[in-house]
Amino acid sequence: MSTEKVTARRITAEETSGLDLQDSIFVLAGMDGVAPDCYARAFLTKPGRNFEGGSFTVRTVFGDEIHIFPDNAEEGGVWIADKAGEKIEVLQSAGVLLNLALFVPGGSKESLESLYSAARDAFGAGIVQRWNEEVVEVPDAKVDLYEEPARGRKNTNGQNRDRRALDIYPTRVRFLEPSEGWKFVVEPHKEIIDETPTI
Repeated sequence: MSTEKVTARRITAEETSGLDLQDSIFVLAGMDGVAPDCYARAFLTKPGRNFEGGSFTVRTVFGDEIHIFPDNAEEGGVWIADKAGEKIEVLQSAGVLLNLALFVPGGSKESLESLYSAARDAFGAGIVQRWNEEVVEVPDAKVDLYEEPARGRKNTNGQNRDRRALDIYPTRVRFLEPSEGWKFVVEPHKEIIDETPTI
């Protein structure tokens, strides 16, 4: 893995509690084979204000969850990009891991092989690897997949209030997770018919 020099400064637990899920931070990578003072990009697992006791949980871009106390002098702390800071060494990712659910009409082996060969042509032979492959029959029926609040609101008249339409293919549910505070609702598919009068 390659590294890059980034100008950053260490922040306190109070500043960390003001961060949100989208804010990019740096924490010690703590990975085998890399220098002990090498950092990795990371994000908080929940908004900083929701943590208590000065301990924060972050997830690095490499998928590792780390518990840190920013104010502990014996730990690497939490860093953010800042031109007035100091130079730190940050790990670059070696590539991108895609977890894909592909729908192939007909499901023929030739169709799948042509997909793989196109990916190898685009990125180079030996670069694209097939780690896990699962073939699932897609029923010849469609459903409406919605998200709706996990706890129903009081005094709401409409059943469809706050609904979010997600998909119409039932097998996709296996690859999705509902948003925080929401739950999945699966119903028989109904074509949307626009009955707006036209002139």
